[in-house]
Amino acid sequence: MEDLLLLIHRIPYPPNKGDKIRSYHLLKHLAQHYRVHLATFVDDPNDWQYVPHVEALCASSHFAKMNPLLSRVRSLGALLKNRSLSQEYYRDAGMARWVDDTLAANRIDRVLVFCSPMAQYAEGHRNARRVIDFCDIDSEKWRAYAEQKSFPMNLVYRYEAKQLLRYERQVARDYDASLFVSAPEAELFRRLAPESSVKIGHFTNGVDTDYFSPELQHANPFAASERALVFTGAMDYWPNIDAVKWFAAEVFPSVRQRFPDARFYIVGSRPSPAVQALAQQPGIVVTGTVPDVRPYIAHAAAAVAPLRIARGVQNKVLEAMAMATPVVVSPQALEGIDAVPGSELVLADEPAAFADACAALLEGQDSASAAIGRAARAKVQRQYSWSSNLACIGESLECS
Repeated sequence: MEDLLLLIHRIPYPPNKGDKIRSYHLLKHLAQHYRVHLATFVDDPNDWQYVPHVEALCASSHFAKMNPLLSRVRSLGALLKNRSLSQEYYRDAGMARWVDDTLAANRIDRVLVFCSPMAQYAEGHRNARRVIDFCDIDSEKWRAYAEQKSFPMNLVYRYEAKQLLRYERQVARDYDASLFVSAPEAELFRRLAPESSVKIGHFTNGVDTDYFSPELQHANPFAASERALVFTGAMDYWPNIDAVKWFAAEVFPSVRQRFPDARFYIVGSRPSPAVQALAQQPGIVVTGTVPDVRPYIAHAAAAVAPLRIARGVQNKVLEAMAMATPVVVSPQALEGIDAVPGSELVLADEPAAFADACAALLEGQDSASAAIGRAARAKVQRQYSWSSNLACIGESLECS
């Protein structure tokens, strides 16, 4: 096997945690074809338990401890350096030394970067073939945040959107190939970075359909007297926070008027104070971290994805589809997913339409709900296999 350097912004484990699913499967795939030398950050003390799992997949590895609060404070220095906040947030002298030493000690002709701020560690190593998996266009997220936030934070987010796009374009010019999570995301970046358009591609996420399977039995986490709608995701992530706040304020009260036994379960780690406060609203339950999200998806009347800010592919939608649970999505949550509204999921935009869609599923229209669930799972099985979707990685790394 030949050697490959892999740079990932957060430890790629556990494999079924939303923000780590893609990076874990990428690492697992590469480990089957290369001797992988991995550098990554650990920003959650609980994640140190996963280091042995990741080390087992690598020829060598470096795990840099990160304090998110200190990194946020330090990143403000970017405002004085004409750099992006994200670059400064992920800047670490120890990691830079490890990367340089590893490249010097091994014959490494291929470098794969996951997430744009990690590209800074391979900037001086132009002899290797370098490929970046941007996943999403992060600068577009910051631009969307700027539109949602008020003064003065909107100015900071607008600055970051501009600086990060400038850096993303620089990386795309310098690297041999740039990959994204979906065809729409790749096409948008071609418009933003036309000078690199011929080097831009994509591979979509997959789903472990054996793990997310309706055939598996899970204990029901809901009371017999309640009908549940569920949202899953990391609850310190602003697009998720925004989504559940909007749903709780604009949609769920109407649902509760029609179904007093309806419950809205917000299932995900690290709920922000704003999310925790939603639990004071009648019918809303904030679980925090749970050992397994599947019981909540399996026994819910529907999963909801009312995102108003979204990039790429929403794993939460694919996972619910794989479990044959009907999903009600906003247009933003559907972007990047090849699913047919009305037959494989339910699409709704305005609050009244979202409430009507949820109410229809809560009413227990079993045949219609079951048909949507079956069609959704079949779509995921056909089009969202990790093994087939990751095939383009080898092509990008091996092209000369």
